[in-house]
Amino acid sequence: MAEAYIVDAVRTAGGKREGALKGWHPADLGAAVLNALIERTGIDPAAIDDVITGCVGQIGEQAFHVGRNMVLASSLPDSVPAVTIDRQCGSSQQSIHFAAQAVMSGTQDLVIAAGVESMSRVPMGAPLLLAMQAGVGAGPWPSSIQERYGVSEFTQFRGAEMMAKKYGFCREELDAFALDSHRKAAAATQAGAFDEEIVPLKVDGGEHRSDEGIRYDASLEGLAGLRTLVPDGVITAGNASQICDGAAAVLVASEQAVKAHRLKPLARIDQLTVTAGDPVIMLDEPIRATRVALEKSGRSIDDIGLYEVNEAFAPVPLAWLQQLGADPERLNVNGGAIALGHPLGASGAKLMATLVHALRRNGKRLGLQTMCEGGGIANVTIIERL
Repeated sequence: MAEAYIVDAVRTAGGKREGALKGWHPADLGAAVLNALIERTGIDPAAIDDVITGCVGQIGEQAFHVGRNMVLASSLPDSVPAVTIDRQCGSSQQSIHFAAQAVMSGTQDLVIAAGVESMSRVPMGAPLLLAMQAGVGAGPWPSSIQERYGVSEFTQFRGAEMMAKKYGFCREELDAFALDSHRKAAAATQAGAFDEEIVPLKVDGGEHRSDEGIRYDASLEGLAGLRTLVPDGVITAGNASQICDGAAAVLVASEQAVKAHRLKPLARIDQLTVTAGDPVIMLDEPIRATRVALEKSGRSIDDIGLYEVNEAFAPVPLAWLQQLGADPERLNVNGGAIALGHPLGASGAKLMATLVHALRRNGKRLGLQTMCEGGGIANVTIIERL
């Protein structure tokens, strides 16, 4: 089978809700990472075969095909096509999968997989909220689905509480994990671990080049003082991912393109897996998906040098560690979404940018990335550093 290579991967630093990036239109935010890929790789912009963009809130400024608008706002010529996709939180990880599959099939040679989400300008849940306010339909779940699963709605918050109970995690364990995420992210930032992946952006008063969500003064006492999202629950704003503005992009190339354009890839894509399961608990599918990916690749979890497991809620990576018997020292070594933010449609490509550069920085060969996604879906990507 033909190979697919990651030539470069970049991201913006995360912006807090109504923070440094609130003034950036999502299309311009996405264009910034497209431009950075072109500048850093020296590739002819006209040689790009496609741009595949993940975005969850496709309404308002992210409506009318935000992926295409990113291209039009960038240095890419308008001859470069684009498509916008939604696999919920895994949207831009799926963009990477689609890009790799296009390259591996031989139908395309140079594809940019990207993602964007401005959660300040297009709040989470805005498409559903605006549709309901306009009186359009009764919601996304017909009675047939509600009756099949015995619920009136599917919510990630209920799923997170269910996961904590199912896998036996108490509030104190979740808060301790959250604190560790902030501490690792702070240490990584101070050590310059993100410098190679972050694209600086101009904002009022200077440049935005550091993730805004990191709490350098985080403490267990502070986390313990936060209210739970539901009475007698264990999930709080402190042990869940942060709302975030951001964009990320990954250039995927065929072996032929690597040679023709004299590119130097950072990694080879080794395994692409997507599975689906229970849509009610929703968030534990990365466990099964990882098992499937490892089996297909002929490897064990011990063979993987670093893991990026999206910190949608603290029970997700904790349950993944528990059930896979994975080494916690290899997990999210630079912190995760609890500290760095979770810009929904951009998070898949964002985590890949971090993973690719972390493998090189830490001298590890294999990396694995996985994310829980709405509807009980999960993507897994395994890469090999070159």
